[in-house]
Amino acid sequence: MHPRKGFFLNQSHYSVYAIIRHNVRTYRSDGIVEVVNGTNNAESALKRLQEGQDSTDHFQGWRYFLEKTDLKAGTDPVKATSLRQTALDTRESIAMQEEKYLRDVR
Repeated sequence: MHPRKGFFLNQSHYSVYAIIRHNVRTYRSDGIVEVVNGTNNAESALKRLQEGQDSTDHFQGWRYFLEKTDLKAGTDPVKATSLRQTALDTRESIAMQEEKYLRDVR
């Protein structure tokens, strides 16, 4: 049996990434800028944003980073930011509940 075409391709090519804008000085997030399909596309979009960034904006501490996501590529940035924040809040809440449970058990 022969593997199907593309069987051995790296799965990261099929990953979806959120490009997030944040401030390294204030730790403030400005949310998701774009949701992109594929590693190469994400890296290209990130480079495009960085190269197009105003020097004053960069000096003030604003940067971009990639984060793997389960969001659909092309999701509206405002909606994507809201969904990401909800997921972060849920994870934090669960972690706090687990921590409280572990303290109470001791």
